[in-house]
Amino acid sequence: MSNLRLVQISLLVREYDEAIHYYTNVLGFQLIEDTMLSATKRWVVVSPGITQASLLLAKAATLEQEKAVGNQTGGRVFLFLHTDNFESTYQQYIDKGVSFTEEPRTEKFGKVCVFKDLYGNLWDLIEPFNQ
Repeated sequence: MSNLRLVQISLLVREYDEAIHYYTNVLGFQLIEDTMLSATKRWVVVSPGITQASLLLAKAATLEQEKAVGNQTGGRVFLFLHTDNFESTYQQYIDKGVSFTEEPRTEKFGKVCVFKDLYGNLWDLIEPFNQ
């Protein structure tokens, strides 16, 4: 079988520019691409690092999609963001107004805490023990 890897996940957003601002200025992601495809559609890609999986920020185009913004997984944690320095990343996010839903905790796999993004999607911020 071929060597496969997941490289991009589509994330529904309300507006491109507010999403770009949040993911780059608050979470510290890099803007990889912002290409105009039509008068209403752009191809916007952000990533925590060039060699990491990326998010395609997809503007909701229908009422059904608009209803799914912030709740793409029915309230479960959706995305998992690893850090090599939990305390530093956690404090940076607190300072930038990121909303955490719980206090940091230690699990068998590492330090973890759940936060909400701009739209309410739940993320795990994790410093794995085995890096």
